[in-house]
Amino acid sequence: MSITVLEYVKIILQKVSFDAHLFEKELRKALRQLIPAEVKELKQWCYTLFGKIYYRILRRCFATVRFRRLRFARE
Repeated sequence: MSITVLEYVKIILQKVSFDAHLFEKELRKALRQLIPAEVKELKQWCYTLFGKIYYRILRRCFATVRFRRLRFARE
């Protein structure tokens, strides 16, 4: 049974949630790997679980999310 990248990210964030610096580092790394729909789901999950503890970190990280446009070769 394999897990999705989003599920893996959630596990990692829970494991590093004891340290603010590590949490922010792993969250930023995760935001670079996920697709927009997954980022939206992660944002909701993070604010639910960590909103009271890391509100400033969450605002800072999610405010800087930029989605890259995928360019497909024209045939």
